[in-house]
Amino acid sequence: MDQAAHRATASAEADEHLIREAEKIAVALGRMFPGLCEVVLHDLRDPQHAIRAIENNLSGRRVGDSATELGLARIEDPDYPSVIQNYPNQFPDGRPAKSTSIGIKNAAGQYVAALCLNLDVSVLSPVTLALSNLVATGTEHREQPLETLRDRNARELRRAVEARAAERATTPRSLSREDKKALVRQLQRDGYFDSRDAAQTIADLLGVSRATVYNYAK
Repeated sequence: MDQAAHRATASAEADEHLIREAEKIAVALGRMFPGLCEVVLHDLRDPQHAIRAIENNLSGRRVGDSATELGLARIEDPDYPSVIQNYPNQFPDGRPAKSTSIGIKNAAGQYVAALCLNLDVSVLSPVTLALSNLVATGTEHREQPLETLRDRNARELRRAVEARAAERATTPRSLSREDKKALVRQLQRDGYFDSRDAAQTIADLLGVSRATVYNYAK
């Protein structure tokens, strides 16, 4: 093997090692935030089959799928920004996402991979609203009790729904119809429907109508 071929082989091996190390990071990050943040590693050496790893699959893509527009832009231009952080995005089913894309260069300064994080903000928005409401209650309604049975049940209800989704490495809204039906019936057996607002809370969490929740509970 001549020197040029030897250098090419060594470079390819170094690139592969770099991507394998990045894959460990992708898997670890995904498992840190189950059902909440999709983590995708793109191998930019093969843009037609770029997805090397995907954790918390929220977008419906698969290993071996093609690169995104950002990946193609980095392949075309080594000077393309290495990090694009916190930009608005959207999953195929319409859920809003906040994304960060990190380009990974080899020793020659060429992009060989990209690590992308897609945070499902539709899960966080109700939590943010709930926290805001709790703060407002504490400052504007001091004469009222700090906690009521209905408030406690609502929190427990939310936790139960999110825990069921987390067991399936997804979000409440992404559960299958059968999983949603089974979850609603379990919540009914556990007594959550005793709360006046339970049906609407469940409907909001699952992304269905209140009537659908009652149909599932039959």
